[in-house]
Amino acid sequence: MSAAAKLAELGIVLPEVATPVGSYVPATRHGDLVHTSGQVPFVNGAILHPGIVGAGVTVEQAAEAARAATLNALAAAAQAAGGIDSIARVVRLVGYVASAPDFGQQPVVMNAGSNLLVEIFGEAGRHVRSAVGVASLPLRAPVEVELVVATRS
Repeated sequence: MSAAAKLAELGIVLPEVATPVGSYVPATRHGDLVHTSGQVPFVNGAILHPGIVGAGVTVEQAAEAARAATLNALAAAAQAAGGIDSIARVVRLVGYVASAPDFGQQPVVMNAGSNLLVEIFGEAGRHVRSAVGVASLPLRAPVEVELVVATRS
């Protein structure tokens, strides 16, 4: 099943790619790879569950935000690749989690993004990943996601 068909089956519509707020592009293609800039969980023009995970933002809320940020990154990657069905596989996901000092469940939060990619792409959605705790993120986002995807030649 194509990625576009799987998105339709899941009832998922890729969001519009966010306009950069600085001197960068949402994604860039080099050869067969597309790298995205960090994408935060913008939903309807606002950050989903702003704040620090483990200090006001729950693991469940952060996971919801990770899923939204992953969709935003996937939208940027698809745009640079020439469409969602031009993505052959997900190579890498990097997730930054704005974390309270004693919070250590960053991998649990980022599983929401990883699981989404596997739902959409099947085995081609399995990827390497880093889940990193940080003190804060832009716009008080609880998570930020970067993707690297391989395109079809």
